[in-house]
Amino acid sequence: MLLARRPLRGTLAVLIFLNLAVCGLTAQSAKPRLRVDDYVIDAELIPKTHKLVAQAKVTLTALDDISVATFDLNNGLRPTKITNAAGQTLSAERVTQESSLRIPLPGGLDKGASTTLTFDYEGTLDTVDDSPVEGLKLAHIGEDTSYLLYAGRWFPVSNYPLNRFTATIHVTVPAGLKVIGSGLTANAAGRHTTPGKTTFTFVWDKPGFPGTIIAGDFEESTSNVGGVTLRTYFKKDKKDLAATYAETAEKEFEFFSSLYGPAASTTLNVVQLPDDTVPSTWAPEIAGLAARSISEKTNYRLLANTIAHQWWGSSVSAVTRGDLWLVDGFARYSEVRYVENASGASGFEEATKDMSVGALAYDTLPLSGVGKLDPFSAEFQSLVTEKGGMILHMLRWVMGSAAFDKTIKEFYAKFQGKAASTDDFRKTAEAAHGDNLTAFFSQWLEGTGAPEFKNKYSVYRLGNNKGFRVVGEITQDLDLFKMPMEVRVDTDGQPEMKRIDVVGTRSPYSIETFGKPRRIALDPNNWVLKNTGELKVRVAILRGQQMAAQGDFTQALKEYQKALEANKNSSLAHYRVAEVFFLQRNYQSAANSYRESINGDGEPKWTEVWSRVQLGKIFDATGQRERATNEYRQALQTNDNTQGALDEARKYLEKPYQRDKPATN
Repeated sequence: MLLARRPLRGTLAVLIFLNLAVCGLTAQSAKPRLRVDDYVIDAELIPKTHKLVAQAKVTLTALDDISVATFDLNNGLRPTKITNAAGQTLSAERVTQESSLRIPLPGGLDKGASTTLTFDYEGTLDTVDDSPVEGLKLAHIGEDTSYLLYAGRWFPVSNYPLNRFTATIHVTVPAGLKVIGSGLTANAAGRHTTPGKTTFTFVWDKPGFPGTIIAGDFEESTSNVGGVTLRTYFKKDKKDLAATYAETAEKEFEFFSSLYGPAASTTLNVVQLPDDTVPSTWAPEIAGLAARSISEKTNYRLLANTIAHQWWGSSVSAVTRGDLWLVDGFARYSEVRYVENASGASGFEEATKDMSVGALAYDTLPLSGVGKLDPFSAEFQSLVTEKGGMILHMLRWVMGSAAFDKTIKEFYAKFQGKAASTDDFRKTAEAAHGDNLTAFFSQWLEGTGAPEFKNKYSVYRLGNNKGFRVVGEITQDLDLFKMPMEVRVDTDGQPEMKRIDVVGTRSPYSIETFGKPRRIALDPNNWVLKNTGELKVRVAILRGQQMAAQGDFTQALKEYQKALEANKNSSLAHYRVAEVFFLQRNYQSAANSYRESINGDGEPKWTEVWSRVQLGKIFDATGQRERATNEYRQALQTNDNTQGALDEARKYLEKPYQRDKPATN
């Protein structure tokens, strides 16, 4: 999804990409008619031929009278035999458009009745072509690494990702490989069942989502700190970073435990994934990071988001698709809370702005209506993940941090190991708040858009040396809007801060200060989702990035132009324009835009170093080596190694950049 060789992907883009893969759904939104209770899976991985041979015994319960059982199954896999509890062989209709199987049940199954179906199946898992999520590789068996993500539907799945289940999974691999899964391992070192093969057994005996298996030649390390058993499984090229990532993961796990309560398990496996799949993934006891996400500068934000799913997703899950913000929004805000803890106010502010940008990117449909959207769309993820996170951020402001933290902790304790609904969360919040929160949830769950505040005010000098009074009025265009907001008055001395209620389109206020007022700031700490000039620029850039990632460069350039209309000096907007031109090999236009980026507002700082590197590549590609080396040297002078920029500059100082040859048919 991301642009090739993009120097800075950005946390928001990565998270959207992640959630499209890991939290994608089938296109069907109808009420499920069956529930899977338990799996017993025997799977053999044959890396040399990319083959999976498996048997899955599926225990299910009818939620309605049914005559047909429907399951999702990766299109790369075919059933060789399906039998019912009586041993009868059943037929199956393959629906490739939905990566599903429809299995007629002789005599049907009454509501509330349970039965077991046994699937024997096999197939090749190598390319992205058969993935249940178009364009995303979620299941692969290879000699270097094999990964079978729950999202890849490598076993018969019902009502993904809402159906909680237990599982016993036996995985046989060539001897010497390690296998990582969820739950108790019958024999930690595996056991040899036949010469040259090893079988690992994983047992997850509480309803959850234990459907991810990762296998490969990993360097394993184990630590035990504060009652948490943390293992890292990194490849040799990343093994030197394992200790740093383990230390960071331990801190994040401990932080979330103190914030929410104990996780369902005190075991966590941090696993390196190949770069041909999602940036990260999660399952019970598993936090997987792609190799590109593991660097010397620890990607602690992505790791925190992934680990937070041990609480939100693995433990507390959603009842319906419309409740998925309780999973992804909660994990997103958990990440932001950890940034606040680790990086202080400045990091917290930037993380909050990132979340606001995502929340505003496609805010034309209420969050309560996401069931109407394509679950693989950027719109769906913008609402569920980013707006969901912002709702929690604003609720914390409305309730106060103490009451908010109490709400989250009580909500987690009540629904640990269960599915929860939005209404469940609202009731928990109101109980802790001691007041009705209907207006808040109605505004942000059932409404669209965000206010654009304007402030008109006058300053009056008070007599007898008593200071000054600011009398003003805040206006915005949402008639039903109701939220408290901070107003800060900067003066010659100490600033004055006042919390006022903004209700409707016009809200008057009065603030007295001792020092002479110099500037008035509305919501200076960014507690309220709102439209500002800065956010409009960043929203347009984000939408442009998503268009470019889909190969729609024309629409991407239109979005970037919107950003430049709002801020003609935006270094980031000029950089993204240049990026598109570079990919199109329109080198003169790309060079012009990289120069504009360097001469712009310098936000973010990394745009300078990467513009220098990219200019160097352009000069190399057009046969101007001396000018290229000059740009690489200027890149080094910035001393900014964001996403390995300095490493890239040194690389091309030693050996000229050569553009890729066009693909031939």
